[in-house]
Amino acid sequence: MQIQVKCNCGEQNCPEWAIVELQGVIEPQPAFQDRLQHLEIGQLCRPSSQTYTFTVGYHELTGSKVPLKKPLLVLKKIRHADDEKVELEVIGIIRQRILFKTRPKALISRPQPVVKERVSAPGSLVPS
Repeated sequence: MQIQVKCNCGEQNCPEWAIVELQGVIEPQPAFQDRLQHLEIGQLCRPSSQTYTFTVGYHELTGSKVPLKKPLLVLKKIRHADDEKVELEVIGIIRQRILFKTRPKALISRPQPVVKERVSAPGSLVPS
């Protein structure tokens, strides 16, 4: 079987991808077991040029960008029905990974303080 690799984006114009590497396991709830393809598990933010935060539920992870020793290609398999020819199309290149190697920090929100209105006696002045 012959496999051809082609790249339509050009050598310098290939989209950059990154790997998100977590320590541990992310387990979906049983209700989502059948629908994992487009499941949003958290929010990835970049507060500074070198650090990243990943918020999953009430947990926040802090990570950093690390270059890969060897770049990886992201490929899409294209099968032709007329013959057994298979092509692999390059749709991206991975040169970096975002590494989260510390334990998650729990996000605990404090209750907002209750503001009580000042009640004044009739005829007295209360400054606002």
